[in-house]
Amino acid sequence: MAGEARDLSRVDLNLLLALQYLLEERSVSRAAERLHITQPAMSKTLSRLRELFDDRLFTRASHGMQPTPRALELAGTLNDLLGDVNRLLTGPAFDPRTYKGEISIAMSEYIGVALLPRLMARLQEKAPLLSIRVITRVENQLQELSVGNLDFAIHIKQSHYGPDFKVVTAGNTPPVVLTRKGHPLTRGEISYERLAEYPLIRLYISDWEQLEIQQHEAAMTPIAQHERAVMEISHLLTALEVLRSTDYFMPAPAYVLQNAHASSDIVGLPIPREASFKFDYALVSHARTEHSPLHNWLWDEILGTIDELSDAAGRARLTASSQQ
Repeated sequence: MAGEARDLSRVDLNLLLALQYLLEERSVSRAAERLHITQPAMSKTLSRLRELFDDRLFTRASHGMQPTPRALELAGTLNDLLGDVNRLLTGPAFDPRTYKGEISIAMSEYIGVALLPRLMARLQEKAPLLSIRVITRVENQLQELSVGNLDFAIHIKQSHYGPDFKVVTAGNTPPVVLTRKGHPLTRGEISYERLAEYPLIRLYISDWEQLEIQQHEAAMTPIAQHERAVMEISHLLTALEVLRSTDYFMPAPAYVLQNAHASSDIVGLPIPREASFKFDYALVSHARTEHSPLHNWLWDEILGTIDELSDAAGRARLTASSQQ
C-alpha cells in the first residue's frame, strides 16, 4: 500500500488529461489549444508523460504524431479512468426513475393520513424504486436529523431551529373538535363547559415542549386539565374508530378531515373561541443533505404535494360556501 501511495503521488491528473487530448488530436499544438496552454508548455507536458510512463508514447509521422504500442494500451483504459474521476468529483447523475434506496421521514399519523396518499401516488409514478420509511413516533427529531437517522421531518413547527437546519413552513390549519356524527356536541355552540361533560381523546405529540403552539397552551389549559375520562394515543386511525363508537371527542388539526375515508362519519366542530389559533407545520432537513440531488428532488416533491393539498382544501371551502 505504501508503494502504491508513492506511485500515486507522482501522478498529476492534468498529465492524464493532456495524454487523453494528445491521443485524440495526434498533435501537440491542437492538444495545447484544448488545454488552453502554449505549445512549448504542451511539449514540456509530453516530456513529463514520457518520463512518467518510461515510454516515448508518440513518434513523429508524415500526418501528425503516431502513438506507440504503450500509448495505445493506455488509451484503452484512460477514457474510463478520467470518467470515473469526473463522476467522483461531481457525483453520480440522479434519475428518480432508476434510483434505488431508502428515505426516512418522521411524520405523525395525523399528518400522514392527509399527506401520504397523494405523496406516495406521486412517488410511485416518478420514483418507482424509491423506498420510503415513515416513522410516526420520534422524539428529538432535530437530533435524529443531524446524526443521519432521519432524512426529513414534517411536524408542528418548533420554536427554534439551529443554523444547520433547512426549514420551510408547510402550511397551517386550525384545530377542530372531532366527534362522531350525531354526537350531542354537534348541536349548539362549543364551550369548555360543554366539552367538560364528555370523555377526551388526547393525541400524542412528540417534543411538545419545543413546539410553537406552547404559546397557546393557556387557552388550551381547560382541555389539558380535563377531569373526565382521558385516553392518550398516537394512532390516529384507532382514535377515529373510538370516536365513531363513543361519545369521546378529540382536538385535532382540521386537515385530518381531508382524508374522506379515514374520517368517514366524523365531523369537525369549531374549537372554543378563546382557544382560536392555528397549527403551523414545517418541513425540515439537515445541512448534511443540502448537496444531495435525491434529497433536493424529494424536498420539492413533498412541497409540491403540500401545495396540491392546500389547493384542494381551498377549492373545497369555495364549493361549500357557494352551496350555503
